[in-house]
Amino acid sequence: MKNTLRLLCLLGLPMAVHAASPANDFPTVDRVLYVQECMAAHPGAGTFEMINKCSCALDALAKEVKYANYVQLSTASKATTIGGERGGYIRDSEQLQADIKRYRALQAKVKKGCFIGPANGR
Repeated sequence: MKNTLRLLCLLGLPMAVHAASPANDFPTVDRVLYVQECMAAHPGAGTFEMINKCSCALDALAKEVKYANYVQLSTASKATTIGGERGGYIRDSEQLQADIKRYRALQAKVKKGCFIGPANGR
């Protein structure tokens, strides 16, 4: 009986470790950067509160998209501020505009779900 219990524990351990692995593939550095950007966009709230809210938003976002897709969507969204011809390419591309719209909708969804108000406390 004792040996059977040990065997079950040993067999179950890899499953428990696998189950505890993250449900997404976001690298730690990108998680930190996301939370820092989120906190900078929402000053005025307490630091501890915003760390938790922004971490919640990232976790929710990571459940919606894989990291590679997140990079594509967020890059397109941030690139809309590029001026001149290069920025015009972004603004004129229907595919990139669809990506930007999807990213902004995802951002709004996860922020609402994690109780993050409008930027700058408005």
